Amino acid sequence: MPARNPGIDLDLEWVSKVRVNQQAVLRRAQQIQARKQGKKQWQAAWLLKAVTCIDLTTLAGDDTPSNVHRLCMKAMQPIRHDLLENMDMHDKGITTAAVCVYPARVADAVKSLKAANSSISVASVATGFPAGQTALKTRLEEVRMAVEDGAREIDIVINRSLALTGQWQALYQEIHQFREACGEAHMKTILAVGELGTFTNVYKASVVAMMAGSDFIKTSTGKESVNATYPVAVVMVRAIRDYFLRTGHKVGFKPAGGIRTSKDSLVWLTLMKEELGDEWLCPALFRLGASTLLADIERQIYHYVTGRYAAPYELPLA
Repeated sequence: MPARNPGIDLDLEWVSKVRVNQQAVLRRAQQIQARKQGKKQWQAAWLLKAVTCIDLTTLAGDDTPSNVHRLCMKAMQPIRHDLLENMDMHDKGITTAAVCVYPARVADAVKSLKAANSSISVASVATGFPAGQTALKTRLEEVRMAVEDGAREIDIVINRSLALTGQWQALYQEIHQFREACGEAHMKTILAVGELGTFTNVYKASVVAMMAGSDFIKTSTGKESVNATYPVAVVMVRAIRDYFLRTGHKVGFKPAGGIRTSKDSLVWLTLMKEELGDEWLCPALFRLGASTLLADIERQIYHYVTGRYAAPYELPLA
């Protein structure tokens, strides 16, 4: 696990000078999407890598202790055991990176994983997810309560109005307070890129979040009309690279929202490898926020092992 990002003092000069070349970003995103993907055993290996980087998520209004328990069991055994055995990967400890739930369900997830003697992290959204429009005091208390209940990772959401009106000092201070409220829990900062308007705003929000001590920056809540897209990701990972080159601190990246297919996950892994390098291809620095992605990956693994696609009743429900 890399050292946590301690953050730095707000550098408004850096923020004010940011200009993003939109055409260059779009061109780079197209290049990454056009890359040929590996086949057969190479594709299977990359898909297993993707599984280990998933934050398996349920953020539904009808979440109950029982479906959170089922989610935790799926996180512990994400791919059917006999399929892993066929690939000689059954004893490699393949699990998802974390399970992600609402604050009210953190205790349920912790209880299920503890009973199964699992070290999988519990992540919780907080700070008025998804809109971030509740009072600051309430948002801070929500973080503290999730941590007290056992969450080891907190996905906070920024107040978009501060970014849209250029109040970078106020945004920095808010995120810094969230970081303090997280204590030992790692903090992922959701930028809600679909509501930030421009690539330049996305870059500025990214660097301000990292300066304030974010351990990860995350694209979306999954509730916006536009969520994780490759052009926005290029902007965010370039900000991560610039921050690393300036400070020596590594910050993770988490795309979320609309990532549903195995092919999607391979493109995201390609983007990380090309833009940030192999060091970022690990759960400590890369996560995929998803609720339905795992089912498609397991379906592709089944095809690799058996040579045919599974019928709906042949794979466990996620």
